[in-house]
Amino acid sequence: MKTVLVANPKGGSGKSTLAANLAGYWAWQGEQVMLGDLDRQHSARRWLALRPQRYPAIHGWDIADGEPLRPPKGTTAAVLDSPAGLHGKKLEAALKVCRRVLVPVQAAAFDMWASEDFFRQLAEEKVVRKGEVQIGIVAMRFNPRTQSARQLDSFLAGFGLPVLTHIRETQLYVQLQPRGLTLFDLPKPRYERDHAQWAPILSWLK
Repeated sequence: MKTVLVANPKGGSGKSTLAANLAGYWAWQGEQVMLGDLDRQHSARRWLALRPQRYPAIHGWDIADGEPLRPPKGTTAAVLDSPAGLHGKKLEAALKVCRRVLVPVQAAAFDMWASEDFFRQLAEEKVVRKGEVQIGIVAMRFNPRTQSARQLDSFLAGFGLPVLTHIRETQLYVQLQPRGLTLFDLPKPRYERDHAQWAPILSWLK
């Protein structure tokens, strides 16, 4: 089973955007996809309720407090969206289920500082030290022409973790959210640039 945790300790980093679009990609590949939501705001659940039935189905993975994190029977791909500040036993439980962790980071000082502490926390987890869980970084809302973007690249280079791709700063994802849609629901030729930015993530997850 394909399992991915999308995590960052700071709110507004792009976790739900990554999680929803990854679920959309796998749905188009014929996977039985579960999109889990550990966030109390239930952004992923609300987004799923808006998804038109004519598109490949993405199922909601209801996770109750105190219950073990176990994808429902028949699931072939699971994406776990997480809240800000995920740590301790909840982080440990998520890492037992997910073999890959995507960490979205934006080119802003507060985001980088929060991510720095999170990378240290992840490095201390047993499954990460043993190489059982792989971590990949995604630069979100990235504008290469800005000084902050150059600072982000320099900052991320210091952790020895793969920076998989840079997702450009665009209103596309914001416009898709209230429609329950993903990039992968759109005609690929028209959005070739955006699909190309996702290719390294999809290759890393195989």
